Order: sequence, then C-alpha cells, then structure tokens
Amino acid sequence: MNAGPRRSHRQQDAPGTARGGRRMRSVVLGNRSARGARSVARARSAGATAGSGGGGGDGTAVGHGLRVAAAYAWRLVIVGVVAYAVFSLLGRLQLVAVALFLALVITAVLRPLADLLARHMPRTPAVVLSIGGSVLLVLGLLALVGRLVAGESGRLGSEFAGGLGRIERWLEGSPFHVSHAVLSNLQGKVAHLVSENRSVLISSALSGVGRAVEVITGLVLALFCSLFFIRSGDRFWRWFKDLIPQSARDPWDRAGRAAWRSFAGYTRGIIIVAATNAVLVGIALYALGVPLALPLTLLEFFAAFIPLVGSPVALGVATVVALATKGPVVAIVVLCLIVVIGQLEGHVLHPLVLSWAVRLHPVVVAVSVIGGSILAGVIGAVVAVPMVSVAWSVISELRRPPEPAGRPPDGPPAPP
Repeated sequence: MNAGPRRSHRQQDAPGTARGGRRMRSVVLGNRSARGARSVARARSAGATAGSGGGGGDGTAVGHGLRVAAAYAWRLVIVGVVAYAVFSLLGRLQLVAVALFLALVITAVLRPLADLLARHMPRTPAVVLSIGGSVLLVLGLLALVGRLVAGESGRLGSEFAGGLGRIERWLEGSPFHVSHAVLSNLQGKVAHLVSENRSVLISSALSGVGRAVEVITGLVLALFCSLFFIRSGDRFWRWFKDLIPQSARDPWDRAGRAAWRSFAGYTRGIIIVAATNAVLVGIALYALGVPLALPLTLLEFFAAFIPLVGSPVALGVATVVALATKGPVVAIVVLCLIVVIGQLEGHVLHPLVLSWAVRLHPVVVAVSVIGGSILAGVIGAVVAVPMVSVAWSVISELRRPPEPAGRPPDGPPAPP
C-alpha cells in the first residue's frame, strides 16, 4: 500500500532531478570551458611574447624588421663565403678558366658557320674547316701587322724624334710657355729612371716571355675545347642534365638555354660593335695620314671588347701617335674622333645591336667593368659584362612561369 505512493513520488521528482543534473553538467562544462579559454589566452600571449623577441632576462623585445634583417644577413654571409671560395679557386686556375671562356666565345662565333658548312659536308670536317680557316685568317692578319710595323720602324723612329721636338717647341710657345730648362730636366729624369730600373725592366720582359707561353697554352686549350663544343655541345648538355634529379631538370634546362642565348648574343653583338668601331677608326686614321693605321685599327677592335673604357684608351694611344708624328692639329682631330666614336657606340650601336641580348643599364655596365678590373685586371674587365648579363638572364628566366609543354623553347638547340 505504501509502495504506490512512493513510486509516484519518485516519478514526480524525476523531471526535477533531470533538470538539476543538466544544470549541474552545464555549470561543470562552463567552468571547464572558461578555464580552457583562459589557458588558450595565456598560451597565445606567451607565444606572442616569444615571437616578438623577448629573448633576454631583461625582457627586451627584438623588432620584426631586425629579425628579418638578421635572417637575411647570415644567409648573405654564407653566399659571400661560397662566392669568395669560388673566386679563389678560379684565381688559382685562371689559365683554365680563361681558356674555357675563350672556348665559349669561339663556339658562339663559329657555331653558325659550322652549322652552315655541315649542310654540305659531314659535321666533323665542317667544324675543323671553320676553326682552321679562322685561325689562319687571324694569323695572316697578325703577320701583316708585324710586317707593316717592321717596314715602318725606321721611318717611325725619325718621325717620333721630330715629333718630340715639335711637341717641345709647342709647349714652349703660347699658351703654355714652359721653359726649356724644365723640359730638359724632365727628359733627364726619365732617362735616369730608365737606367736605374734597367734590371727591373729586363726581368719584366723575361716574365713577359713566360706570360706569352701561358697565353699560347691557353689559346691551344681554348681551340681544343671549342672543337668539341661545336662538334658535340648538345651531347654535353644532355649528359649534364642526366646528372640532375628529374624534378630539377626543367629549371636547369631553362636556365642553361637562357644563359647560352644571352652569352652568344652578347659575344656576336660586341664583335659587330668592335668591327664597326675599328672600320671607322681605320678610315679616319688613314685619311689623316697617321702612321700605323692598321695596327691602331686592330688595337681599337680588341679594346672595344671592354665596354665604355677600351675604345677611348685605344684612341688615346692613336692620339699620342698622331701628336708625335703629325702635330697637334691632327691630334686634336683624333681626340674629337674619340668623342664621336663614343657617342656612336653608346647611343646607336649598343642599343641596336646589343639590346636584344643584354638588357643592362649603363650604370650596371660601368660598375661591372670597374669591379671586374679591380678583381682580375684586364681579364676581369673583359668578362664582367657578359657574366653579369648571363646571371641577369638566368634570374629573369627562372622568375617567369614555364612554357606550355607543346611549345618548343626559344634559342639554340642546347647550350654547349
């Protein structure tokens, strides 16, 4: 009899008990979530403090810019160490490096001729004929220059002696009015300096003979390497790509093609510019009657390979020769020729011939030439601009998205 009312009392209290349990669970869960939120907030604040650079015990924070600069700094230090090691190695192997550079120059110049001859004969005879014919042409031109210099040496000696006398009289007259005693004292000092340093001059001449042997060795090595580069440069490039992992072959292939396209374009373009300058200088010197017109023309041709600097230096030598042999009027005309050739080279020839191969600002070219000359002398001045142009073309190519798979790449079949 009492069980029924008790069961009904439990049944009546069951909803209240359930509601109380739910309230209890919500309170517990709310407390847990509040504690979790506070823990997350503390963790975030601690991470922000650590990320902002609270490195020391004094709590000093390091700014974001300083952390980025430090990250770049140690990476640049590593790059600088690697670059220094590479340049040190190249300095010890300078002969081999210069020979390989000359081999690439010869390949860039003679490969189109070899490809043209290969259409009518086998590849190997075409390569040998192109290289052999070019060597004979250069040797013949040098022999002609030597013969002209030897034939005019006697006349040039007398003309230089008379020219020095004319220069002295010109300096003694108006508007300089240099006294004869000062000029005689200067000549005596020069003669005394030469007699004092005769042993040094002789040792320099002997070291020049050793340098000539090194130059001949480098030329032979360059011709040997260029023979294989022109003959089978494509196979060399495929062999090199096979050594690279599959995932990295496409970027390396694009970079190599861009580098070769820039180097070959620069080499052919600078030869066209140098030949144009040499022809103009040769015509002007021959018209003015300056002696040694052909040797001075060749000097202008080879000096033009150093941008912005080489051509004025070569024409400066021509000005000295004209002053000593023809007098100040002709020397002034040759000096004006320096300005004309410089303007023509800088504003006409370089934009027309080299703009498609080398896209460098003149300031970059000037800094590259000066930096190269400081690091490696004349050789550094010659190779600085093509190396900078190659590096810039590679960087520009790698920053571009790759071409579609069906489109053939630009440039030559493969760099040698």
